[in-house]
Amino acid sequence: MAEQRLPRLRALDIRPIFQDGRSLLMLRDPLQLSERAVIIPRELAPVLAFLDGSRDLAGLRAALMVRLGLRFDMALLERLVAVLDESFLLENERFLAAKTDALAAYRNAPFRPPLSAGQGYPEEADALRQMLDSYLHGRPHSQPRSSFPVRGLLTPHIDYARGGPVYAAVWGEAAESIENAELAVILGTDHWGSDGTFTLTRQNYATPYGVLPTAQGVVDVLAEAIGSEEAFAGELHHRTEHSIELAAVWLHHMRQGRPCEIVPILCGSFGHFIRNAIQPREDQTIQALVATLQQVISAQPTLIVAAGDLAHVGPAFGDQPLDLSARAQLQAADEQLIREIIAGDAEGFFQSISRVQDRYNICGLPPIYLALRLLSPTSGALVAYDRCPADAQGTSVVSVCGVLFS
Repeated sequence: MAEQRLPRLRALDIRPIFQDGRSLLMLRDPLQLSERAVIIPRELAPVLAFLDGSRDLAGLRAALMVRLGLRFDMALLERLVAVLDESFLLENERFLAAKTDALAAYRNAPFRPPLSAGQGYPEEADALRQMLDSYLHGRPHSQPRSSFPVRGLLTPHIDYARGGPVYAAVWGEAAESIENAELAVILGTDHWGSDGTFTLTRQNYATPYGVLPTAQGVVDVLAEAIGSEEAFAGELHHRTEHSIELAAVWLHHMRQGRPCEIVPILCGSFGHFIRNAIQPREDQTIQALVATLQQVISAQPTLIVAAGDLAHVGPAFGDQPLDLSARAQLQAADEQLIREIIAGDAEGFFQSISRVQDRYNICGLPPIYLALRLLSPTSGALVAYDRCPADAQGTSVVSVCGVLFS
């Protein structure tokens, strides 16, 4: 059929790896439709760039030869495309059928299982409790904030091994408000979300402590406000995205395992706003989402949680290694963003990132911006900041912070 004759590669997680002295590429499916990753020689990277659905294999071979001077054996190209197809990595009917089956299984399950349990944190409740409590007990003592009415917080979504102290600082400081919340709106980065998307789900979120039920009524109202088709188009991303899960686990922990209703919302990229010099405040979907959620917030005690990291810089993210000068520049850029966050300035926060074309790769931009809009007017207090290593050489970092909002 046409899709197989004109192969088109899906958006994938492609990472360089080294194995037995060879430079390779690992191709992973963000939706995890297949349990296996595809590993190919790095020399085949140009082939991937030409798999855009515009040419058959003969045209692919010719384009690589004419445009790049690269000669590939036809049998090799056939094997590569066959492996990609078998792993659901091509945009075709085989992929769509697998995606449909996976979505049905996700929706029909009693809950979304905690994907990172047993890998990023213990899957047994007692072991998890012991680990998170160790972070809480090890955090520095700070000024009591009994007079600080916490309506929201900014938490990392990096793994606990690196971000544990920052998680503990912000969640520990917000303990009283977390206990009293009847609803938690968790805004998480959708690392594979399309530009400007806000993705809902009616599925409940499980943690090792039990199940956090999703507020079905709130989801229905939000879906009506932003359009049901758009709201659930990327719902399968909830199955594999970790940003909401890692916040949900801390929420459940701080409530000693007592559930409360949640509204999990994955936030897609703001790249189109930056590329096209468009202000997010002018976006109708954002306006509708904010207005609807503000009505929800006003009706019951609600905690707004933005699960987002700050900068991602260094070779691990396609940049130059960080030297002392680059680290100082990063520090200054982070401090500027944090000033705007604690001032509750959503537009200033976005403009600081947009002015430099998001050169620091702020993956928490969408959830942080949306939280600031929802809580407006608000002000915040920084409780923790850290730069976490992102490669073995110490030349790449992810910066994270914890902020409480009144």
